[in-house]
Amino acid sequence: MGKAAVESAPQENVLEINNIEVIYDHVILVLKGVSLTVPRGGITALLGANGAGKSTTLKSISNLLKAERGEVTKGSIEFEGERVDTMFPNDLVRRGCIQVMEGRHCFEHLSVEENLLTGAFTRKDGRGAIAADLEMVYDYFPRLRERRTSLAGYTSGGEQQMVAIGRAMMSKPTMMLLDEPSMGLAPQLVEEIFEIIKKLNENEGVSMLLAEQNTNIALKYAKYGYILENGRVVMDGEGSELLDNEDVKEFYLGVAGGEERRSFRNVKAYKRRKRWLA
Repeated sequence: MGKAAVESAPQENVLEINNIEVIYDHVILVLKGVSLTVPRGGITALLGANGAGKSTTLKSISNLLKAERGEVTKGSIEFEGERVDTMFPNDLVRRGCIQVMEGRHCFEHLSVEENLLTGAFTRKDGRGAIAADLEMVYDYFPRLRERRTSLAGYTSGGEQQMVAIGRAMMSKPTMMLLDEPSMGLAPQLVEEIFEIIKKLNENEGVSMLLAEQNTNIALKYAKYGYILENGRVVMDGEGSELLDNEDVKEFYLGVAGGEERRSFRNVKAYKRRKRWLA
């Protein structure tokens, strides 16, 4: 392979985070030496309890930290081989990296279709291409086609999550950062949302980084996973391996000793002696 071909070959990893630290208000250290990669075309899970640093990690990538008085003080973040931690969020969206925020944020006073079209705001490839992608989103989310004229604020939680993901797809992303896509949804809807995420990954080639508390569902769909605790990566591995790991079963799935499930009271009273923190 010639030099020109090597230079034009796509990066193996679409995202590389190298030893970053994040501080809020110049004093509160939230992330402590976090490193991870997202392979091109893959689904990667970022796992951990509430407050572990998952959302902060995603906002570090999408450059939304400054709005919350946060900043990356050490390390680097590279997207498509280019350092991006000093870019503006809209520049990163134009480059193909977009975050779907926790809480299903929609413009409640706009219709479902108007919400979706806001995702194409930065595009310059013409109305025809945008209309084609709108139909593509409706194909993945048939329920949104039925509700296209309804105000987003009057749709269900599951439909609003579909709107948020569909709006992100309208920006033609290379990588999508999904913050707690299962939060507040019924189990049946969670499964439906993750099946669509899988199809978008497989059919449209969108790389995914999922921040999730629901470890079971995340590792079912993610090829690789990282577990955060107190702002540090304490374990990582193939999704199937993490699902079978006894520590993960006990502390994140509530299962110990095979199929025995611990009660909440026992878990709360149990002295956590994780091998990875020993």
